[in-house]
Amino acid sequence: MEKHPQGKEKEKEGSQSQTKKEGRCEFISGKQDGVSASVHDDIILHILKLYGSCATPSDFEIYSPNASFEDPLMCARGLKQIKSAFYSLPKVFSESRIVEYSVKENMVSPGNHEIWVDNKQHYKFMGKDIDMISLIKLSVLEGKVVRHEDWWDKKPLSNRETVKVPLLGRILEMARRGSMLATHVMMGFGKDPPDSTPTK
Repeated sequence: MEKHPQGKEKEKEGSQSQTKKEGRCEFISGKQDGVSASVHDDIILHILKLYGSCATPSDFEIYSPNASFEDPLMCARGLKQIKSAFYSLPKVFSESRIVEYSVKENMVSPGNHEIWVDNKQHYKFMGKDIDMISLIKLSVLEGKVVRHEDWWDKKPLSNRETVKVPLLGRILEMARRGSMLATHVMMGFGKDPPDSTPTK
């Protein structure tokens, strides 16, 4: 269901279902009744596929070449590191997906948007189910994501500007960068997996 509150914000609630057929995922998004397209309609399906461990190279076309991605575990800079971060999900989790979400879109200025995805994520790690809430913040410039943040438990990322002791924040930032660099090496420096070619 799409709501149009006052101002230039749009809010959309949805859920998605995911099926895997022959090694790929197909999604049914929360879009209903042919609602008019917005910036988030072009991006949200790709985000669902990234978190669903079934991304193809075309799903990363939503990012600008110098985009960044950050969550409490890692900080990726540039498209190749972002690919490494998301391609690593199926290596760690036997299941991963966004099971519920709602979207708010705010036009900051012409061509400059913020998209907020309030969501519930599901993972399976070593046979154990893990469910968590998250707030994904996407900064979009001229139709491309330039910054992607994933706030677990809807808490802003800890860094030198958000913690009481800036030195501790700096250490947390460095740990996230180190984690990302190790992941980047293990994932072949952002190379697309051989079985990731998009199907027509």
